[in-house]
Amino acid sequence: MWRSKNQKQLSYISVPAEFIQSFSSSSLNSLLLSPKKNRRGARLFAGGRFWLALLSLLTFLLVLMVGFDLDPFLPPFSSKPCTTAEAIFPSQKAAAEVDSIALATRMGFEPPLPAHELSGIGADEVEFWKQPDGEGYRPCLRFSEEYRKTSETVARERRKFLMVVVSGGLNQQRNQIVDAVVIARILGAALVVPILQVNVVWEDESEFSDIFDVEHFKKALQDDVRIVSSLPSTHLMSRPVEEKRTPVHVSPRWIRSRYLKRLNKEGVLLLRGLDSRLSKDLPPDLQKLRCKVAFHALRFSAPIREMGNRLAERMWQQGPYIALHLRMEKDVWVRTGCLPGLSREHDEMITQERISRPELLTGRSNMTYQERKLAGLCPLNALEVARLLKALGAPRNARIYWAGGVPFGGLEALEPITREFPHFYNKYNLSMPGELEPYANRASLLAAIDYIISVNSDVFMPSHGGNMGHVIQGHRAYAGHRKYIVPNKRVMLPYFLNSSLPELEFNRIIKELHRESLGQPELRTLKAGRDVIAYPVPECMCKSNSAS
Repeated sequence: MWRSKNQKQLSYISVPAEFIQSFSSSSLNSLLLSPKKNRRGARLFAGGRFWLALLSLLTFLLVLMVGFDLDPFLPPFSSKPCTTAEAIFPSQKAAAEVDSIALATRMGFEPPLPAHELSGIGADEVEFWKQPDGEGYRPCLRFSEEYRKTSETVARERRKFLMVVVSGGLNQQRNQIVDAVVIARILGAALVVPILQVNVVWEDESEFSDIFDVEHFKKALQDDVRIVSSLPSTHLMSRPVEEKRTPVHVSPRWIRSRYLKRLNKEGVLLLRGLDSRLSKDLPPDLQKLRCKVAFHALRFSAPIREMGNRLAERMWQQGPYIALHLRMEKDVWVRTGCLPGLSREHDEMITQERISRPELLTGRSNMTYQERKLAGLCPLNALEVARLLKALGAPRNARIYWAGGVPFGGLEALEPITREFPHFYNKYNLSMPGELEPYANRASLLAAIDYIISVNSDVFMPSHGGNMGHVIQGHRAYAGHRKYIVPNKRVMLPYFLNSSLPELEFNRIIKELHRESLGQPELRTLKAGRDVIAYPVPECMCKSNSAS
């Protein structure tokens, strides 16, 4: 029994629909002018009986508080120690910052559903489902005194504005939005709500407000960067400083030296193509800001949250489940220089597509497919995913949710997984008829639903690295280090190719190879270039016994 534990691609710009509305004079008058007082009410309050009754009521409430050991500062029926706006969005001055999941939640972070308690199952299954030791790490965004002092100026910025155009799929866009906020902070500029560039591959015209909660985005970052819906009228005729191609991994110093003087002169800076342009090795305060944007400010819009949480509940209520992010679409095989291994005909189709469009290959064009495969640069195919899960101890009755697009070769390409794990679901067979109609042909919105269901799983595993996998890795770590399997492809694949290896020995080896790859805390600083969004320790998390 389970129970809760606690040819060039064409593109165009989709401009946000929100504009800042000014109050009419009548609206201002209604706010400024007080209504006439009710003289009858005044006489009522003047009477002695009223004050006697009020005193009696207060005495009664005090007796109740003492008798039931109630905290007089808590609102009725609340289990939260703070529910004011100050607690939900603390000012920089209230710099106890984020020391726990509870406070992080009140700042906008949405933790996943609790992992299931494991009872009445075998030891092998318990071993697979149990969560890693989080070592006491909890969200902990303590900004420096200098950062907080600077915030007072930055949050009032009215002269300099940063506009950004972000591209790609949902999670690529998320990363660029995070960078945009940090760049605005570096430049001391206000940020205009990012514009989403749509190309024919994604076939999605969604605006920022369709995907994310705009008002929450503004409010969560109000002490860090001023966010506006559009340029003010004073800047509409400005000639923006436009940068179409920022170099890769630039530092804050480079950004200031490149843009600040021109931004001060023109008032508007327009940036495009931000993907991986900002360095991953930033000062601690800016790393904390990246976490704050990724895990607190970029909250999905209400309809997406409602739908994603509803489907996640349907999976969760039946017991623990695995979420797989399967990267098996045609464009993935083409871009990675790898082959799906479905048949000779399928492999030939991918090869010919790559020959006709060599610009799609993402890198290392001098490597053969076999070299890429052994170097761990290829996505796992369905057979490899099934073998890996079995070797790691996933029970046959495990329920699996798979996120991702339709695989190359159709649903038949997933047969090696469904043969071993028949309880296999996606958003379409979890939803009721008509529930997903509002999201038809909206790839970014559907990807957001996948994200929510994946974050709420007991175990998550991607078949290949990528933006979604990295963000979910960090999200699950930030939530207390939920189990996240990182396939050790480069080391394990030779064993997959060794057909003479007995199954028990194969399983033992695979488990040993992944003993330290199950979502345990891992310091970002151990390896240069790691993104704090995927590795939030130590900049964004600290051990609970050291949190103030």
